[in-house]
Amino acid sequence: MALWFECKVRYDKMQENGTVKKVNEPYLVDALTFTEAEARIMEEMKPFISGEYSIASEKKTKISEIFFNEGGDRYYLVKVNFITLDEKSGVEKKTVTQILVQASDFDSALANFKKGMEGTMADYEIASIAETLLMDVFGADLSIKE
Repeated sequence: MALWFECKVRYDKMQENGTVKKVNEPYLVDALTFTEAEARIMEEMKPFISGEYSIASEKKTKISEIFFNEGGDRYYLVKVNFITLDEKSGVEKKTVTQILVQASDFDSALANFKKGMEGTMADYEIASIAETLLMDVFGADLSIKE
């Protein structure tokens, strides 16, 4: 299972009108440690940034899975409640899981999520779907982006 870190990169970005603006953009990186996450994001960002840049922050996320879709240019965070039944007490138990879905809009995010969940035997309900500010996702193995 991948461990995802959200890294915010601070750098000077050239705007469409030619002015330079300091931005702080979040990216998601698959890494084992904070040190590896920082090294990976610095390596991934080198081709896209000229001049100085810094890693403004790093934090572990609770994302358990990512459903990629090459046609999508945004990332949506889907909070899912997996429902299980405690056999001893007969009480329903909900386990919250966060899944990131790549899509072009809200409707396609819902469709991509449902497609990714096909074949799942567990009962679940969608608690929320929200668009994130993530600019891109860098997995450890590029072949996972299928």
